[in-house]
Amino acid sequence: MEPVARAIVERLQQKGFTAFYAGGCVRDMLLGVAPVDYDIATSARPEEVQTLFQRTVSVGAHFGVVCVLEDGMEFQVATFRADGLYIDGRHPDSVIFSSPEQDAQRRDFTVNGMFYDPIRQETIDFVNGRADLEAKLLRAIGNPAHRFSEDRLRMLRAVRLATTLGFEIEGETWQALLLQVSEIHSVSPERIREEWVRLFLSANRLKGFDLLDASGLMQEIIPEISALKGCEQPPQFHPEGDVFVHTRIMIELLPPEVSVSLVFSVLLHDIGKPATFCYHEKENRIRFSGHDKVGAKMTEGIMERLRFSRAEIEATVEAVDQHMVFKDVQKMRVSRLRRFMSRPHFADEMILHQVDCASSHGLLDNYEFLIQKQVEFSNEPLIPPPLVTGRDLLALGWKSGPALGKILEAVQNRQLEGTLVSREEAFNWISSLDR
Repeated sequence: MEPVARAIVERLQQKGFTAFYAGGCVRDMLLGVAPVDYDIATSARPEEVQTLFQRTVSVGAHFGVVCVLEDGMEFQVATFRADGLYIDGRHPDSVIFSSPEQDAQRRDFTVNGMFYDPIRQETIDFVNGRADLEAKLLRAIGNPAHRFSEDRLRMLRAVRLATTLGFEIEGETWQALLLQVSEIHSVSPERIREEWVRLFLSANRLKGFDLLDASGLMQEIIPEISALKGCEQPPQFHPEGDVFVHTRIMIELLPPEVSVSLVFSVLLHDIGKPATFCYHEKENRIRFSGHDKVGAKMTEGIMERLRFSRAEIEATVEAVDQHMVFKDVQKMRVSRLRRFMSRPHFADEMILHQVDCASSHGLLDNYEFLIQKQVEFSNEPLIPPPLVTGRDLLALGWKSGPALGKILEAVQNRQLEGTLVSREEAFNWISSLDR
């Protein structure tokens, strides 16, 4: 990708325009990290960019942005600009094409405000971004209150960047964020979701969890998580503390690479506990009867609110709904156990169960039992092809309806248990039944 981006810059410079890499790709290059994309800033106007390259798409000509398509890749080429007022908290009401110095001043954070000339191999830094990069400090460019009021998402982006980069947020920038945190609701759910996902997919997600909490952004965006604070748990099962502490420890115990549904099932698996909290005096213990079902319903509402995909919602909701079933696996019939283990997101649910136990009572007997069963069942599909189908039963004279379904389920149960191993045995067993 970089050679193609460099060729675009070179062509713009050959035609007499100023052109540099800009933004996050410069930051990543200076950190020794391969950029995932390259943005280019130039003195060329949008119409001039379009005449220089064969395949372009105008993705924001009003703001001076043109997408250049080269070698099957997309590169955003933006004209240096100064922005007018941000009336809607996201977009300026006008732009003025300007100089690299002015363009740098409109950007969000100093570490994102640098340019790089790949032809001369020079860093152009008008905002002291390199010093902050070396200090591992995230600082807003100019007045931080103005930067956040221009685009409220920058508050969440600050937390996400501090998380993924492992940086600290500079004092004035942090204080400005705290003063405006309630304004995050002016940002669309889709943009908020994208930042939350990128933060929690980071291996450094625990820092993000703590920053979301300390800033108040967690309370504003998913108050159901903040509500876990002070929700006591039975100490014999949860010596670690309240539900919020328990959830935080689980986040810390997750492996570096996780799926969206896994990390959000960890975040949300116990959100039904405050609503189901009950102290039983006779038993002298706390119970949360049905918190898994209540939590699953709440999880669906939260993820719909943030516009997650239906597939992500369904996988997360099922994990929350089923997370208490793991305590019963050693008592299950083989047929039920195999069905339980054959579900599409079972691997993620196993990790959820593992960190749930490890963060509380520390007992992993059910987890180890399931690992053993995975080995035991590995020589054949968990759910093998059926010995008998509905068509077979209809040919034998059975009528379609609930009874037929029950017979098919009974045959499959015996197949999964290993008591029926062939079609002949299955048909003989069916023939022995009273209709």
